[in-house]
Amino acid sequence: KGKLHLDILCSPSDEISTTKNIKMKLSLLFTFLAAVSAFTTGPKASKSTTALNMAKYKSALQYVPCITLDQLPAPGSATSGVAGGLAVCIAVDQSGSVYALGDKCPPINQPLSFGKVADGCISDPVLGTKFDLKTGEVVGKWCPGGIGAIIGGAFSPEGVPVFPVKQSKGAIEVQVDVNAKFNFEANFWSGVLDAQGKADGKYY
Repeated sequence: KGKLHLDILCSPSDEISTTKNIKMKLSLLFTFLAAVSAFTTGPKASKSTTALNMAKYKSALQYVPCITLDQLPAPGSATSGVAGGLAVCIAVDQSGSVYALGDKCPPINQPLSFGKVADGCISDPVLGTKFDLKTGEVVGKWCPGGIGAIIGGAFSPEGVPVFPVKQSKGAIEVQVDVNAKFNFEANFWSGVLDAQGKADGKYY
């Protein structure tokens, strides 16, 4: 009876419209998954005969300003800042304690600073993974929310970096390697050169 009732209520044009809607939704789903794959799948590391993977500058840990005190978020929330060229998430727990973590959520690098702070953790705003405020390690299930169950299955659980933090001269300061950004950029340009010849300017 259900099938007969459907046949009576739906004209041929309605059936064509329904089919088009289904095809459109499937197309959007495949497009979304392809986009996620493009952002999450990176090139595999390879060895080079050049100094491509060598640090150009020695590690230099320093406290540098990240945000001003008036930018400090309310307890139970977080905000973003930059320290030494690195994206940092500044989170405040319910007791008012301040923490600094890397502001990119694995595995697809959305801002952690959009997440909620509760029970000593901050949650990935998209995939739902919880990260310990003190250690940056994953707490509970990996990528438990919505589309996260699909995306997270393709990656191993991974935490976020944490940084020492202090208040000084009207600002929240974070201890970071101030040469990390320089080394990243140096290796990037070495990689561009290495794709054309040797990173030292010579050719093979």
